[in-house]
Amino acid sequence: MSEILSSLPVIAPERLRSAYSYAAYRQLLDELMAQNRTTGPNQSEQLVHYAHLNITRMQRLDKTIQLLPELQQVLAQLPQHYVWLVITEGWCGDAAQLVPVLEAIARSSHSKLTTRYVLRDENFDLMDRYLTHGGRSIPKLVVLHADTLTEAATWGPRPAPAQELFTRLKHEGVPYQEFATQLHGWYAKDRTLSTQRELLALLQRL
Repeated sequence: MSEILSSLPVIAPERLRSAYSYAAYRQLLDELMAQNRTTGPNQSEQLVHYAHLNITRMQRLDKTIQLLPELQQVLAQLPQHYVWLVITEGWCGDAAQLVPVLEAIARSSHSKLTTRYVLRDENFDLMDRYLTHGGRSIPKLVVLHADTLTEAATWGPRPAPAQELFTRLKHEGVPYQEFATQLHGWYAKDRTLSTQRELLALLQRL
């Protein structure tokens, strides 16, 4: 069954065309925040607060990401074109830390990688094909062959060290505020390096 599914497009071309570009995704987040809102059906004050922090994180990362030379080299030698379909939400802290990295890599790919963004809570049929331990964890990157829109690879929702930290803190029942502090502290210290190295390995396997 998996071999049959792998030969089918992950997403229809018209649906992909309706997905957000990075600029459109960022504009959506800004417009919603101007209304004191975020993406998705949950509009709690706490979640909107997290979404505001996430916009700040993304703005900072957009300005400061420096790609590894070995990653830039692999990007220059990509033999085919791919679509990076990213499942995300504005309130997701991990997405705020990782989506700018995905976009920076695509922008340095000499047009070999094109990004498109979809919201998890509006695309459960797609999200549920890429669960993590049964959960709808995001962000999730689905790499598609540009010509057929079939799956070439997947990545996410976090680089391995962050996922290990997430799993441990969750198992220990750490209160959410401390949980978030530790996880975002890890991202700050890592400076996107783990993410870049994992995506480098993914690109080398394509």
